[in-house]
Amino acid sequence: MPRRFKSPDRFLKPDPKYNSKLVAKFINCLMWEGKKTVAQKIFYDAMDEVARKVKDADPIEVFNKAVNNVKPLIEVRSKRVGGATYQVPKEVEKKRQLALAIRWIIEAARAKKGRPMRLRLSEELIAAYKKEGAAITKRETVHKMAEANKAFAHFSW
Repeated sequence: MPRRFKSPDRFLKPDPKYNSKLVAKFINCLMWEGKKTVAQKIFYDAMDEVARKVKDADPIEVFNKAVNNVKPLIEVRSKRVGGATYQVPKEVEKKRQLALAIRWIIEAARAKKGRPMRLRLSEELIAAYKKEGAAITKRETVHKMAEANKAFAHFSW
């Protein structure tokens, strides 16, 4: 049996409103304690807010562009070589890029306090669409870290 089993996303059904597997995955990551209907309501209300605030683009396009803008291209991984630990820059696989982008957007929205989640999520999606906000800052930090440790790239085997 191979160590890294690449399972197809055959169990993930597209969401009912936008018929998108990406939206379904985002809703699943947004969900807490198995309350999927609550997560769906938060997401769809956030998309309504996005549609209201961004007039020139379709809300699903804003969402897709926001997720693509947050995806990291390169990250650092710890590698132990001869008693020393180095931060080695490595390219990020497509599946992990998506997982990190979704996680960073949701974390950035949850970090803002004092307002309903639908408003925080819509603001973060719009900010990511415009290439600003906390999730984009996180991505830039990861890229700067990889750039700073480029000297250790020869340890990536």
